[in-house]
This record gives sequence, structure tokens and C-alpha cells, in this order.
Amino acid sequence: MPDDLFTTHLGNFPVMVILRGHDPSTTVRLCERAVSLGVELVEVPWHGERSGPSLTAALDWARDRPTVRIGAGTVTTAEVFRAVHALGVEFTVAPGFDLGVVEAAAAAGVPHLPGVATGTEVSAALAAGCLWQKAFPASLLTPAWFTALRAPFPGVRFVATGGVDAGNAAAFLDAGASAVSLGSAFTGADPEVIRSLAR
Repeated sequence: MPDDLFTTHLGNFPVMVILRGHDPSTTVRLCERAVSLGVELVEVPWHGERSGPSLTAALDWARDRPTVRIGAGTVTTAEVFRAVHALGVEFTVAPGFDLGVVEAAAAAGVPHLPGVATGTEVSAALAAGCLWQKAFPASLLTPAWFTALRAPFPGVRFVATGGVDAGNAAAFLDAGASAVSLGSAFTGADPEVIRSLAR
């Protein structure tokens, strides 16, 4: 099952890191920092061809590091999926749910994390085979959303994303999120706080 990647790696350490808009050398440096703290999944968002060098640098860096997986974020169309798949990404992430992207990822055997924000979207993503889903934007949904949605959808595993930082990450995990994603907040976060999120 493609979702096994999320189950395995986020089960080991429930934190993903999003490295958005960095040059290749900075991206690799932040990958090294993330892995040193226990992070196993790193997302590099795709914003057209200009994202290619940084995403490729992260993939090259991770090639001989079996504990880390590099994925592409902002995969909003099947066309974008094909572009990042050609680079060799190991998973994809989207801000919303698009059945075409889910189907393209499934056909390629690539784990995909669709974005959801309502019960209807959670249900649609689940029907499409996505047990792991990105709850976005988490800061607007609030931890209470996770508690409420976990009841009718006990089999879904949510990754709280958007406005999550070292200060509020534990609240999302306590409320029922299975993992959190740290974006811009990651670079300045206290390493010990990130390590403390291990469950």
C-alpha cells in the first residue's frame, strides 16, 4: 500500500518538514538539520521549473540515506505530478483534494497526501483510498477540528499543516493529529522542542 510510507516514517517520528523557497545548498543544509532531529520525511514544494534544482539537490542528498524520504509539495494537478515524478520524488503532497492527482499517484505507486478541511473532503479522500490526509490550514481549523473529525473518521490519519510551529505542535498531536508539518517555523525552532514531539 502506498500509504505505508507515511505509516512507517511518521510512526517513527510524527513530524514532517517543509522546505519552501530555499536555494539548493540551503535546502540540503536544512535537510541535514531535520534528519539530525529525527525527521524522516522532507517536503520540497513545487513552484514550477525554478523549484527543480532545490528538489533535485534534496533527492541527490538523500539517495544514500535510507532513513529519509524526499517528497514534492503543492502537487495540484496530474501534470505537476508527472513533472515531479520524473525527478524521482518518493511521495507527493497537495493543499487540496484532486481526484486526478490521487489517481495518477496511485497508478505510479507513489504515496500521496491530499489536503482536506471539511468532513466532505475527508470522506472523498478516504473513498479514493487516502488514509493519510493533510489537514490544511491547521491554524485556522484549530486543534478542536481534529478531535471532532477523528470521531466519525477513526481510520483517517491527519497531518496538521499550515501555521503549525514548535509552540503549538503538541496541541495538535494531543487533539488527535497523527503528525504535524513544520514549514517556515522549522528553521528557528528549538531543537529540543522538536525532539520532544516524538510519541
